[in-house]
Amino acid sequence: MEENKTVAVEETPVAAEAPKAEAAETPAAEQTGHTILNASVDPDKFDWDAFESEEVPGEDRAKVAEEYDKTLSKVVENEVVEGVVTAITKREVIVNIGYKSEGVIMAPEFRYNPDLKVGDKVEVYVETAEDKKGQLVLSHKKARSLRSWDMVNQAYNNNEIVKGYVKTRTKGGMIVDIFGIEAFLPGSQIDIKPIRDYDQYVDTTMDFKIVKINQEFRNVVVSHKALIEAELEQQKSEIISKLEKGQVLEGTVKNITNYGVFVDLGGVDGLIHITDLSWGRINHPEEVVQLDQKIRVVILDFDESKKRIALGLKQLTVHPWDALDPNLKVGDKVKGKVVLIADYGAFVEIEPGVEGLIHVSEMSWSPRLRIAQDFLKVGDEVEAQILTLDRDEKKMSLGLKQLVPNPWENIREKYPVGSKHTAIVRNITNFGVFAELEEGIEGLVHISDISWTKIKHPSEFVQVGDKIDVVILDFDEENHKLSLGHKQLLPNPWDEVESKFAVGTVHDGKIVSVSDKGATVTLDDDVEAFCSSKELVKEDGTVPVAGDVLPFKVIELKRSTKRVTLSHVKTYAEDKKSEKPASEADNTKKAVKKINSNIEKTTLGDISELAALKSKLEKGE
Repeated sequence: MEENKTVAVEETPVAAEAPKAEAAETPAAEQTGHTILNASVDPDKFDWDAFESEEVPGEDRAKVAEEYDKTLSKVVENEVVEGVVTAITKREVIVNIGYKSEGVIMAPEFRYNPDLKVGDKVEVYVETAEDKKGQLVLSHKKARSLRSWDMVNQAYNNNEIVKGYVKTRTKGGMIVDIFGIEAFLPGSQIDIKPIRDYDQYVDTTMDFKIVKINQEFRNVVVSHKALIEAELEQQKSEIISKLEKGQVLEGTVKNITNYGVFVDLGGVDGLIHITDLSWGRINHPEEVVQLDQKIRVVILDFDESKKRIALGLKQLTVHPWDALDPNLKVGDKVKGKVVLIADYGAFVEIEPGVEGLIHVSEMSWSPRLRIAQDFLKVGDEVEAQILTLDRDEKKMSLGLKQLVPNPWENIREKYPVGSKHTAIVRNITNFGVFAELEEGIEGLVHISDISWTKIKHPSEFVQVGDKIDVVILDFDEENHKLSLGHKQLLPNPWDEVESKFAVGTVHDGKIVSVSDKGATVTLDDDVEAFCSSKELVKEDGTVPVAGDVLPFKVIELKRSTKRVTLSHVKTYAEDKKSEKPASEADNTKKAVKKINSNIEKTTLGDISELAALKSKLEKGE
């Protein structure tokens, strides 16, 4: 812009204009009889009223206008130029770009810059050099838009801090106006602390750092949190360098999670793990602290390189085990509340922070293994006996069953061998049935002692919950084991089998099944017997099938193995033999035998008579 040397009109007779123009007086040249123009007057203080009056001749007016135009900037429409803010109102911002008139820009175009003041230089876009009203029309928003992408990339490459106007809230964050471009501000990048109310940031101007640019789609991501973190990083380093283990500080609860509490220590955060909040057992940190609560904490550990600080709250109070009654000993009874249950046992809190374990084996005298949930549930108030107590290791074991009489004491007097009782089936296995005589007293009925007849599985005979009559067979007091029997209470069917199905007797039987070895046959009273294949053939030579009913002869009976052996063949073969007529050969054999018998008798008689005669002759008779 050229130096302002444009002449101005000064009406010497008009004294009121002299202060306004503040022009230096010059000698008057009365060439035309009109006021002579003063070339040294500043254009900004030019007396336009005098210039526009009819006293100034047309030639001088044209000369003055020409000289004045030389002092003005050359304004080209649709170009971006730099101007100076000359005035600011609530609705408008007046900008001077060196033209003969100033431009007016609506104030909302500068909302991204609330610190704008008179004298600031701004870029504007020349829309019209002179509208119908003779007004210069400018736009700051368009100027920013035309150069915004270059400015965004420049700020990103130079790692510069930019100002942005938060326009509105959107899914996952906010929309921010940066140089006229809409950028995305993720919710996680607004602040270092969790944001509860996003709307509080709408219609505000903030500093941002451009963290990501997608050149292809012209997407811009900004962060305000990055600026805060950069500032806090230095503060953290200074704070952490002064920390010491065991140091007690005051902080504010900043965030609560399932696993712990984050505490603001004045520029740096520390974590109190849930296990360091209380000596007692808690389910959630909210049971101990609340958001924004001020608490005193102790530094347990810190990692200066990773900026991690481990804090403790419970460590500021005396450990409950250290305050435990020194007179408490093994065998004492204590009361407490069940705070945790596992399959293997239950943890009982007898004082806040002091717990004892009741193992499932110490809950009942019953030898049958169960789970702790069968006896207790969380919240139960119980009384137990101390079984072990280790103050150094801070461990204690408790027992419930010790507070009730042991049913196995004097068991022989209460349940002598041979006595009969009624029990309840509690469990069924492949090898037998466990039956409970009373709480804590169970015995085993072996499968061989369930029935006199053979069974494949105890479930064929009884079910869980059934009552069963038993007799005491034997004891193992040391291991709390008891042998029971059921069949011993019933008559042994083999006593009748031996008398009714004696060897040689014939009975009708039904063939149940047939195999290569023989057939299984059922006799009366459901007595099961066996007939081999060679003893199974019918009289007509055919082999019977399952379901046939035939006469069978008992040929063998073994009580030890409970085995009955039959024969069908002998029922008809022996009968035929007894009814067969004597053949001619048989008659001949009988005759010869009779003759021989007679001859034998005669010979012997003769010999006897000769011997008697000999004896007389020797005596001289």
